[in-house]
Amino acid sequence: MQLSRYLGLHKLYWSLRRLHVPVNHEALVLEVGAGGNPYPRANVMLDALEETVERNEQTLIRDRPLVLGLVEELPFKDKAFDFVIASHVLEHTDNPEAFLNELMRVAKAGYIETPDGWFEKICAFTYHRLEVSNDNGTLLIQKKSSYKPESIAYFWDKIRSNRNFMKFLRVNPEFYHMRYYWKDSISYKIMNPETDASWEYPTELVNRGGVKTGSGFIIYFRERYLNIRRFIFSQNRRNKKININSLYRCPSCHSEELVFSSNISCKHCKAIYEVKNGTPRLFPKEIIGFNKSRIIGS
Repeated sequence: MQLSRYLGLHKLYWSLRRLHVPVNHEALVLEVGAGGNPYPRANVMLDALEETVERNEQTLIRDRPLVLGLVEELPFKDKAFDFVIASHVLEHTDNPEAFLNELMRVAKAGYIETPDGWFEKICAFTYHRLEVSNDNGTLLIQKKSSYKPESIAYFWDKIRSNRNFMKFLRVNPEFYHMRYYWKDSISYKIMNPETDASWEYPTELVNRGGVKTGSGFIIYFRERYLNIRRFIFSQNRRNKKININSLYRCPSCHSEELVFSSNISCKHCKAIYEVKNGTPRLFPKEIIGFNKSRIIGS
């Protein structure tokens, strides 16, 4: 990985970063928002939705323990994991404080990756609710007040017409991404906590559906490549033996007294959680400050 960077192969270095997770072989790793391209080293995955146009790879991967739930109210016990990966998911939440506090609660360390705040301001991703930057080890988070791009974003059409600049971005992806490793705690500051980022998407965005970019051959080749990479580098045998039930807690009342049958029920608050096609749906009974209808694809 470092050799590719030394040789100036920045695009290859960027691709290889997904194989680098700084933990030992025995560590238990959770990935939130894993979607259709999980890190091979992740042992357990959590996602909010099975289908959504916010996901580049539309097919949700199910090759290891998978749970449907919210990062803002994770259905796992305190410090159940040694490491948690949150790659390109933090920017989708309207409640960054709950999101980050939950990562710290369930894991001892982790990795966060998002588009860098400056790039978010320019290209203004429609589905993103936050702008995130790393300022000397502290995450600076700016909430977006609307899906509509700010005035500076209107320069993006002009900027991307410059072939040299776009070529630079394609071969230097780390230039416009934010990467953040943490241990024990996450240092962060929400710059505008009074801003409400819980806006709903307009109808034309919700109805347009997810679109895979590229030719059919490119999409096919990419999917085959990702499948092979996951097969080679994932802890496949270990993942099949993980007792996922031992890691859960009730996302509604936080009790660890759960009963497992065809569904999952909580002895304390009597909540019943559906298990469909082997995948638990561990969403809180009442989600305060979170409206699932705002998520495209729900």
